[in-house]
Amino acid sequence: MKVRGWKCLGIQGIRIVISAAFLLVGTLVSKAQSANGSAGIQAATKQVVSYYAVGCTLMYAIGAIVGLIGAVKVYQKWSHGDHDTSKVAAAWFGACIFLVVVAAILSGFFGVS
Repeated sequence: MKVRGWKCLGIQGIRIVISAAFLLVGTLVSKAQSANGSAGIQAATKQVVSYYAVGCTLMYAIGAIVGLIGAVKVYQKWSHGDHDTSKVAAAWFGACIFLVVVAAILSGFFGVS
């Protein structure tokens, strides 16, 4: 079975993000357990919130790369006269919008403005 388009990139990207999140949470939990309970949790919270700006910038950079790749793919399909060009364009555009929405949701989740 051949997987085409953004689905392969999206699933792999999601796996990487989830793995990084688990690694970050595991590190923060181990630091919180080794220190005073309340102080450790507050330190972990501050550290996660401080990573938000970097994570948001990373999401936007990944979105830009996905957008460029999608634009090339859509142009190739359009220039070859394929009939499913609109579906492919909608899928790539949806992937870019998803990354922007995830950054906004994370902003609300962490309370960062």
